[in-house]
Amino acid sequence: MQNPKSKEKPNKNSFWNSLRSIFASRNKSLRDDLVMAVHDKSKKLDNFSDNERLILQNVLKLADKRVDDVMVPRADIEAVEEGETIASLIALFRSAAHSRLPVYDDNLDNMLGFIHIKDALLLLTKVSEQNGERSDGDGIKNNNSTRKDVSVEFLTPILKQKIGSQNIVRNLLFVPPSMPVGDLLQKMQATRVHMAMVVDEYGGTDGLVTIEDLLEAVVGEIEDEHDDDEAELITKIDDNSYIADARIELVQLQEIFGDDFNPTIYCEDADTLGGLIFDLVERVPVIGEVITKFKGFEFEILQADPRRIKKVCIRIRKKTPSRTQVKAKKTIQQS
Repeated sequence: MQNPKSKEKPNKNSFWNSLRSIFASRNKSLRDDLVMAVHDKSKKLDNFSDNERLILQNVLKLADKRVDDVMVPRADIEAVEEGETIASLIALFRSAAHSRLPVYDDNLDNMLGFIHIKDALLLLTKVSEQNGERSDGDGIKNNNSTRKDVSVEFLTPILKQKIGSQNIVRNLLFVPPSMPVGDLLQKMQATRVHMAMVVDEYGGTDGLVTIEDLLEAVVGEIEDEHDDDEAELITKIDDNSYIADARIELVQLQEIFGDDFNPTIYCEDADTLGGLIFDLVERVPVIGEVITKFKGFEFEILQADPRRIKKVCIRIRKKTPSRTQVKAKKTIQQS
């Protein structure tokens, strides 16, 4: 008897059916087929949504993407020192809004591991022993009512204890910056450790990577219910002034200012405004310093620390008319 399921027609809009229809007539490698499928402009690929194309493109780029391309740089790592109290740890969890925090000894180059917020919560709370499973009138345990009967005590004396005195620090991974993103993702899956520290050849900390960072390399930005809307990286003050976060990408500034803003003349490796300014002065400028080496623009440092630039005021310098232009204008007015 024929399987009734075999009579069902495949969904014409299926993403995977679209892929199969493309690959069926090709003899090249799967990767070549995917590259052609993503960049093909023919009507044959109308069934691919923009999100599906984006994911395919990101997957194809994984082979060339390294850990240092997706890591949180050292300057942005939020971590807690082993000698801090549990109260300080809870305060940092609240302000950082992360579920995991790295733990270090003395400085970020001496990473010990990380703490999961669940472990901190278990340390601070205790379920009252008198409240267990409740029985119904006939003596049968009612598991559905267990949660309603349980009360929790907060162990406030623990807040004064040092982090190092409690057994809540988990191991993390240590990986080189050149490690492929795909390899680290597989390693995290195998070890069930979802945080890795990126270290240089001397053992110093370069950055931090979580499994969320790796997944975002494939599916794009992931935001949960605790993520605040990201603040604008640049705000227009008037026609000639802007306040910008130093992390804003130069590509975005080029879209705003047009051809007048050409950073490639001054640097080739910088991707952000902060990197451009660093290349212009070859150091981290101080607060209040004004950099005028970029033609047509000046950058005033509004916020910075000894290690990085944070906020910048970008001013468009008005073009001064040449002597020829001034004379021509006077001639026109006199005539």
